[in-house]
Amino acid sequence: MKKALFIFSFLAFIGCKTQDTKPTIITEKPIQNKFFTVAFGSCDDQKIKNELWPMIDENHPSIWIWGGDNVYSDTEDMQFLKKNYEIQKQDSDYLKFIKDKIILGTWDDHDYGANDGGEEYPFKRKSQQLLLDFLDTSKNTPERKRDGVYTAKTIAVNGKKVKIIVLDSRFFRTKLTKANDSKKRFQPNKYGEGTVLGNAQWKWLEKELQNSDAQFNVIVSSIQFLSDKHGFEAWGNFPQEIEKLEKLIVSSKAKGTFIISGDRHIATFSSKNVTGLSYPLVDFTSSGLTHTYASFSGEENPYVKGQVIKDINFGLLKFDFENNKVIMQIRGKNNKLLQEYIQIYPGK
Repeated sequence: MKKALFIFSFLAFIGCKTQDTKPTIITEKPIQNKFFTVAFGSCDDQKIKNELWPMIDENHPSIWIWGGDNVYSDTEDMQFLKKNYEIQKQDSDYLKFIKDKIILGTWDDHDYGANDGGEEYPFKRKSQQLLLDFLDTSKNTPERKRDGVYTAKTIAVNGKKVKIIVLDSRFFRTKLTKANDSKKRFQPNKYGEGTVLGNAQWKWLEKELQNSDAQFNVIVSSIQFLSDKHGFEAWGNFPQEIEKLEKLIVSSKAKGTFIISGDRHIATFSSKNVTGLSYPLVDFTSSGLTHTYASFSGEENPYVKGQVIKDINFGLLKFDFENNKVIMQIRGKNNKLLQEYIQIYPGK
């Protein structure tokens, strides 16, 4: 098994065009310093100035991925939600940032329309169209016509490929179980009860992983996959779903697969050895583009690597195709490197 190299730094194409309808996007943007760079982040309150856009741009990412809570708009008023997306999209720094980039994304609860919301939210189909408008998704894409905002794009870079699989953890997610522990909000359902993705999305995901010929596969989840002891929303509230995705990653033989997530207003790396997988499964959480969990003092996470970052932050993925390596970085104000995790994957 290839081991991950872990480095700490404790120093404290789309633009305005409509999103490409093709499953493969060929990028003409050159690789910077031998790396192909993807940036992502979550939890961006439209009422707070996002100071990070110029700093994210300093890293020359070819792709930006919205990880959810792209606006804060817990509402059943779709005009109010639309207005908040417009506020976000009119940010001058954001408009400059997206000009030469591929923009992808999912939603979480606050842009979905209901705190901790799931399948019961009555305006989810209307909310879906507003998110797709925000992402400049073409009117002709499958995402416009089916339930849920899940999507997949393969990015071709000089003959190499990265596949980005964006999940929807809201539209189909069934009821959560309130925690008996007063210090927690939720506790895991009984094994076998409920779902995060729903049957249609699971079938789609299975095909996307099984059919992938990419060197790296990035699964985007708005909620954390590995960290599941904190009592908030997480895949861990549906234990059979964790098992199902782990088994699918193994059986599909999709290369270099890892997860990125948001939601928590903190940033952290988690890593787990999964039976049958020849490399550690990483869940890289970056959350808090405009605000964070400043009073965070710790929580149980058996998979955590390094420190938990509670400064405003964004995530970087630097793909090294030649060495089959991904450099994952948490960065903050002034583009400061806050923490880094390097994962080397098995041979091509």
